[in-house]
Amino acid sequence: MTTTPGDPLPAIPFEPWRPTKETLHRFSQIIGKVALAKGIRRNHWWHMTYRLTARGWTTVPLGSARTGPVFTCAFDFFDHELQISTDRGARAVVPLTGQSVATFYAAAMRALRDLGIEVTLARPYPYDLPDAHRPFAEDTEHADYVPDLAQHAFRVHSQVGRILEEFSSTFSGTISPVQLFWHTFDLAVQRFSPRHIAMTDSVDPVTREAYSREDISAGFWFGDDNVPAPTFYSYTAPEPPGIDQQPLRPAGAQWVPAGSGHNAYYPYDAARGAADPIAATLEFFQSAYTAGASLAGWPAEDLTCWGGITDPIRRLPEPHWPTGT
Repeated sequence: MTTTPGDPLPAIPFEPWRPTKETLHRFSQIIGKVALAKGIRRNHWWHMTYRLTARGWTTVPLGSARTGPVFTCAFDFFDHELQISTDRGARAVVPLTGQSVATFYAAAMRALRDLGIEVTLARPYPYDLPDAHRPFAEDTEHADYVPDLAQHAFRVHSQVGRILEEFSSTFSGTISPVQLFWHTFDLAVQRFSPRHIAMTDSVDPVTREAYSREDISAGFWFGDDNVPAPTFYSYTAPEPPGIDQQPLRPAGAQWVPAGSGHNAYYPYDAARGAADPIAATLEFFQSAYTAGASLAGWPAEDLTCWGGITDPIRRLPEPHWPTGT
């Protein structure tokens, strides 16, 4: 795959890079579980997700002020290595190329130990993947990593991340970082209302924490067996009745049944074909948010801050995102 300079949304068909994606997804889960074990717990699991950098993804700072060391784990898609750095100046690298999941897991755990970081994964298995029964240490099947494909996928993430940041700048309420969730391998941002969601102890603790408040999510995934194409999405949880009857923009966006509710989908390739791909994507996210917020009774006007400005003197009018579709 090649990236054309100035192309805001580079093409990334699902099947050509699927083997690399499936390996990288499992690499990300290994280090994500390190973050889960060594991070300071934050609401809605924000401590264990990845943030985008100019070269790849990074964990938030991990470790304890009481015992140390503080450290980060960063995937670099230009040097194609995992970089583990501590606040004591020590550093270790693990190559991403030429590794199976099993060898990457062993090398990453060894690198952490060599840096004085003791970590035990509560469950060193993939999460919610077809091979969830197989330990990372035994996975020699997933060993595809094509550097050009991984770097190209990161370029897509980088561009989508900027779009999600721009979308985030229109909301002044409680909002997550733009973050990569390693369990589902999607890049997303969540807006929350203060209303609590009642759930029983029969609901698993991961879900209870993730959806303890009303939430409208916006994000992107590269594709999977269910949706085998790169796709922008949005959903409201809990879903208000009738949301699938609300209009979505631009052309090509639609409500799709998902579980017991509906997701709003906008194909990545439809956005690429728009006269202004970035504006088209922003219009999609905004229309899906408007649908959910209006039906759920959010005080949307009070939560709006176009361009990231809450200053009442400098407040900007709602932008018009012409899509040409």
